[in-house]
Amino acid sequence: MSKGVIFMLISTFAFSLMQLCVKYLNHLPTHELILFRSLISLVLSLAFLLPKGINPLGNNRKFLLLRGVFGVTALSLFFITLQKIPLASAVTIQYLSPIFTAIIAVFVLRERMRKMQWLFFLLAFAGVALMKGFDDRVSLFYLGLGILSAFFAGAAYNCIRLVKDTDHPLVVVLYFPMVATPIMLFLSYYEWITPIGWDWLLILLLGIFTQIGQVFMTKALQAEPANLVASLKYLGSIYALAYGYFIFDETYGLMSLLGIGLILSGVTLNVFTKHRA
Repeated sequence: MSKGVIFMLISTFAFSLMQLCVKYLNHLPTHELILFRSLISLVLSLAFLLPKGINPLGNNRKFLLLRGVFGVTALSLFFITLQKIPLASAVTIQYLSPIFTAIIAVFVLRERMRKMQWLFFLLAFAGVALMKGFDDRVSLFYLGLGILSAFFAGAAYNCIRLVKDTDHPLVVVLYFPMVATPIMLFLSYYEWITPIGWDWLLILLLGIFTQIGQVFMTKALQAEPANLVASLKYLGSIYALAYGYFIFDETYGLMSLLGIGLILSGVTLNVFTKHRA
């Protein structure tokens, strides 16, 4: 097994554990979880960058700032859906982000889109409609929030691509907590629920798993061609289905599972088609 594949497997598993922590902490406000996650990421990123003499403010600051704003918006909406709808549904809807990444790249990066990719996009959105239509636990409102989350994640990924030749990966990571911390501090001032007992351990793990996931995903994409490792992140849906079934007693009908399968198929086929092109 190659180094890049191992890195991506570690990243995917770490992100799945992060999602599990968020689901367990559904009694705490979303902005509070993002605040704690941001503070932990801020400390870990600065602890690496400063001793190496890397400027934490980076070079291409306009797009770094936009990456932070889009990323904070995407994660906020994703955390809300994680807490309000079944775990696998929330995670799978979030995996629409590569589709929005490709569509936005047509206008921002002037990338060309093959006709076949549009077919795969329709396949994925048909899966969303199928999942919504046969799962009463997924309301139209939270489905919309999930799709918006995927859109803003796609916008953030395009910003990351715009700074890939000018800024260190951890500088890119750092801009998320730099943007999120003041915003979430402001929101937490008006709505605060003090964590108790095991909440503190889960909050710490939430931040650590997120940092591990981001760092190893970056390492994977640097070590191997993207088309080799990108599809591995969709293992997250398998983890989410397992966690939901065995831990949260979430079950899915055949049509809902078919919808999840169509989403994953559409996104994965798009990834392979794009990189083969």
